[in-house]
Amino acid sequence: MKQFLIMAIITLTYIITPCTYADVDHTGKLGIGLTDQLANGLDGLSFKIRKSRSTAFGGVLGLSTKEIGGGIGAGLKFYRYLIEEPYLNFYTSAFAAFITRKTAIETQTGFQVDITLGSEFHFPSLESIGFSFEFGASMNKLDEFVFETVGKSFVSAGIHFYDI
Repeated sequence: MKQFLIMAIITLTYIITPCTYADVDHTGKLGIGLTDQLANGLDGLSFKIRKSRSTAFGGVLGLSTKEIGGGIGAGLKFYRYLIEEPYLNFYTSAFAAFITRKTAIETQTGFQVDITLGSEFHFPSLESIGFSFEFGASMNKLDEFVFETVGKSFVSAGIHFYDI
């Protein structure tokens, strides 16, 4: 009897609650946030502008003036959206950046190129904030050339606040 009552409440709640599937469309809007995608370890400020339903571009800028471990990272990113759902978009992206890192001896200069698949999701009634996660491959060079797989959670891949 207890299980029947619980199932009845869940079913009634599902039937009575209005469906809130609004298509989150950020076309033409600027998203500003953070990311941890730079291979030199710097946290970066990022932006993202969705140009159309299928494409967007963005950028990253990270800076630290520390004597050891500091540096600069600046890059651009292109997004191609593959699948759209009401609160979730799947995309592929290409990222290219100029990076530097200070060591005790010298300042290393290099580059980073990433090719990833990812997703940006929004919570209902909180569509102005987008959380991303990505996975793929990265090629970068500071002190040596490195090819590696990458997996970024929503904290490190990016969180963006879109203007309303």
